[in-house]
Amino acid sequence: MPEHERKLKGRKKVEALSALARFALEISSRKSGVNLGCLAKNEAGAPVPFDGNFWSVTHKTEYVGGVIAQTETGIDIEKIKPCSKALCNKIAGPPEWALSDSDREILFFRFWTSKEAVLKAAGKGISGLSGCRIEKILSDNALIVNYNGNIWEIQHHFFGSHIASVVTNGFEVQWSLLNDRINTFSS
Repeated sequence: MPEHERKLKGRKKVEALSALARFALEISSRKSGVNLGCLAKNEAGAPVPFDGNFWSVTHKTEYVGGVIAQTETGIDIEKIKPCSKALCNKIAGPPEWALSDSDREILFFRFWTSKEAVLKAAGKGISGLSGCRIEKILSDNALIVNYNGNIWEIQHHFFGSHIASVVTNGFEVQWSLLNDRINTFSS
């Protein structure tokens, strides 16, 4: 995010972030060879696929991102920072935490962004969080989420003090950090 847009407040900030996230999606679509179609959302606010292409955007104060794929996908970005034990316990249960003994703060944000990306891919809001479970950790940059019996593969990218997670489900992700903007695209 350009510095002057980081300083915006309220509705103006949200509008600027949304526009930049759509710009990241446009870059992703060009790199994927996809003509960006109509970016409509359904009545629940979930992105509607166009011409067999699924899309997702995300934005935070410092970064925005976009992804396009020919399968359901979702993306989320978060800044890695300390969080309360109560929030950790809300995001994941004991069986999930037992999957790894790695840094709990990093693990929390891997879990959180993965679940958020899956909920976006499934067209659900945060209310679906209780249906998401981390099933398996594949590596330091990939894991599996079970959402209501459906399996979703997630890839992570760490940059600065942030993490981005994207639902891949079989497509290759190429990560790009452009002018302080992150976007992903499938090849």
